Amino acid sequence: MAGALYVIHTLLQFIRRHRVRLAGLVLCAGLSAAPVAAAACDGERFVRLTAAVEFDPAELAEFRAMPALRIASMDAAPMTRYDPGQGTYTGISVDVLCFIAGRLGLRYEIIPGRDQTVAEKIRQVQADEIDMLMPLSQLPERTQRGIFTAPYYESYYAIIARKGRHLPIDGLADLARYRVGIVEGVSLGPALAQVVPAGQLRTFDQSVTEDGLFQAVRNGEIDVAVFNKNIFIEKRYQHEFFDLEVAHTLYHYPRAYRFYFSRTPRHQRIAAAFDRYLEAMDISDSIVAHEDAERRFFDQYVTQRSQRILLQGASVAAALLALAFYLALRKYRRLTHLLADSNRHVLQQQQALRAAYEELEKQSQTDMLTHLANRRHFDQALAREHGRCLRTGSPLSLLLIDVDHFKQVNDHYGHAVGDDYLRAVAKVLARSVTRSADLAARYGGEEFACLLPDTTMDDACVVAERIREGVSQLELPNVRAGTTRLTLSIGIATLSGGAAGARELVARADAQLYAAKRAGRNCIRTAVLDS
Repeated sequence: MAGALYVIHTLLQFIRRHRVRLAGLVLCAGLSAAPVAAAACDGERFVRLTAAVEFDPAELAEFRAMPALRIASMDAAPMTRYDPGQGTYTGISVDVLCFIAGRLGLRYEIIPGRDQTVAEKIRQVQADEIDMLMPLSQLPERTQRGIFTAPYYESYYAIIARKGRHLPIDGLADLARYRVGIVEGVSLGPALAQVVPAGQLRTFDQSVTEDGLFQAVRNGEIDVAVFNKNIFIEKRYQHEFFDLEVAHTLYHYPRAYRFYFSRTPRHQRIAAAFDRYLEAMDISDSIVAHEDAERRFFDQYVTQRSQRILLQGASVAAALLALAFYLALRKYRRLTHLLADSNRHVLQQQQALRAAYEELEKQSQTDMLTHLANRRHFDQALAREHGRCLRTGSPLSLLLIDVDHFKQVNDHYGHAVGDDYLRAVAKVLARSVTRSADLAARYGGEEFACLLPDTTMDDACVVAERIREGVSQLELPNVRAGTTRLTLSIGIATLSGGAAGARELVARADAQLYAAKRAGRNCIRTAVLDS
């Protein structure tokens, strides 16, 4: 028996030693001091210009003669995502950067520094130790010591809590009674400091380390964390934070992300050139590609996890076979039970991962209050249908809907009644937008949106009037409003020919919504974008 145990011990030690050695090689590769490359540029595939951007040959020659830009990057998917296996960065920011740099003839390299904090990287830019940081949101104190480009991506902060706590949080002000954590250097820090008492607000250098922000929530050191919502969703599955969830999204604190240069005359010229491209740039395809990478990442994760489980199972099986060879048939029944337990464990892990994936799929596309599509799902559908509209020439209509005087509802009746009103409006939208290709979504706060492919302006007006009249017939009281009942204002924009971008379609619908507001509310205003 002692001989059998020695054989098993030796075999397991061999497996562990070679697995650790392989992990060490991967770790050393990830910590290399060499510049980190960007992946093959997808800018030409995912980025397009809505208008021509022209430069003089002399300007382009000047850009080509400049030294390579030293660029630091945040670990902030979907804007930037680091692949340790390939040693490359991908994401929306990289697509935009490589597209513009390619057109201008600029050279660049993404330098190491993934373990540095946000504050340290900002300091390096402001001290001109590196040339540029991506991505970063704008604050007045940052603007004084550096140069921001125009924005190219917008996201929101979220309040992260342990799953199942159901904390009564409806906004930033509600955090005053909780222990709150935030990563040092992020832009929402000053606003949090004004709401949360100093003894309850804690800053962290990193988000996912053993002593980082998310571990503090899991361990109960703090009640909630405030963090970028899209980045959290990526990190949740990368680091298996299945016991954490988004308790509330801070839609009133949108963050527009930009490139941030050190303040030099050369960088002033580069930033100005970037702005000229950003003003004429449509990156909707890049957003769809990299925000949808969550599904591909999860599939890859499941595959890798299954391979690791199979490797572990093979290791155990080899040890069991050695033991079976030594003990012959005496231990056959015991080995059969061990193998069955191992298979059940593998099946349980796969079922748990699949359940977590299905929950993510549902949460990532649904607004929890109204059960309509959420903003992220709407943005993906808009990018997809806009591309189809440009290819086929079929009309595409967009309705932006706002609940009139909704602040008076919350102030007079309370937020609980306000939520009931929003759910009632959502039911009217669900009854009015009935085609399988159509999409009704909660756009944010008291705003809703309806995307109507293959729909002319006249047909879109019929749907809008059906929605407006349906809410009016609910006769929901709003005594502080002029009409004394709840009403809607609706702006419609229809793309009918031409090559207007998705962003321009949203902007035109938004302008018509404000026109309806100025016209006295409870009405509809329309616009057509054509060639």
